[in-house]
Amino acid sequence: MNLAAHPVVASLTPVFILIGFGYLAGRWEWIRDAAVKDLSNLVFLLLIPALLFRTMSAVHFEALDLRPVLAYFPAALVLLGVSIVWRGFNRSSVVLGLAGVFSNMVMIGITLVELAYGKAALVTLLTLVSVHALILLTFGSIVIELAVAREARAGGERAPHVLATAWSAFKSALIHPIPLPILCGLLFAQTGLALPTVVDKPLQLLGAAFGPIALVLLGVTLARTPLRGHVRQALWVTASKNLIMPVLVGLSAWALGISGVPLTVMVVAAALPIGANVFLFAQRYDVVQETTTASMGLSTLLALFTLSLVMLVMSWIH
Repeated sequence: MNLAAHPVVASLTPVFILIGFGYLAGRWEWIRDAAVKDLSNLVFLLLIPALLFRTMSAVHFEALDLRPVLAYFPAALVLLGVSIVWRGFNRSSVVLGLAGVFSNMVMIGITLVELAYGKAALVTLLTLVSVHALILLTFGSIVIELAVAREARAGGERAPHVLATAWSAFKSALIHPIPLPILCGLLFAQTGLALPTVVDKPLQLLGAAFGPIALVLLGVTLARTPLRGHVRQALWVTASKNLIMPVLVGLSAWALGISGVPLTVMVVAAALPIGANVFLFAQRYDVVQETTTASMGLSTLLALFTLSLVMLVMSWIH
């Protein structure tokens, strides 16, 4: 058998080669720190919205299957809850628990799923993406604010109201360059109109640019990720994210009768390495930032093996 022709290898190899190119560009300082923020803005404010809006602009509500949402997020929240209880109820445990369930569905997932399973499979992934940050970051914000309030009361300080913080987190997650174009694209699709060629073609070109630029940018970020002194904790977080999470999601999906490509996409999405939003979360609450960064780096590096394993197993099941 020609290993290079295997669908798993054929779809994963370009993804990790592009990340590797970005890593080298970062190590050799071809892309410097000052440019990373601008490239991030280009990806998140222009390329991602174009891709998401165009993809969802042809999807009708009756074609949507919401069972993946009902299977994916209860599994994620259960694992998050167990992680917090295991580490103890504090800000650090919430952030590290979130890292153990929050997938990089956008920068890696979109390109990988389209390469491996075709454009039609993106509908299942984008259904998850549309509420991914909304559900997990809002829940994480509520729990961490409870931990902050507990710490404040222990120190004799007045804590902010949890509901106010939760509402703020909900709005931030909803009015965001990821869920917003998905919702707008869905609403446009319900009109029955088709995008004019003069609009559709630029969106197509912008969307096509998203994959390679996002993956190279991820590699650049990895080149600046320190692992020293945090490997042990990062390994626990990586095991949760890359291995335990896909098993739980797969069992949850199987229990709801999901099969075929949607099941595969869900499990692969759950097996993706840690998403960047978790670092922003750690930064916001000024806790375990170095451990979170190290976990993201290790999770992404080890995903070359763990993600290959998960995709291989799903190819046998499917």
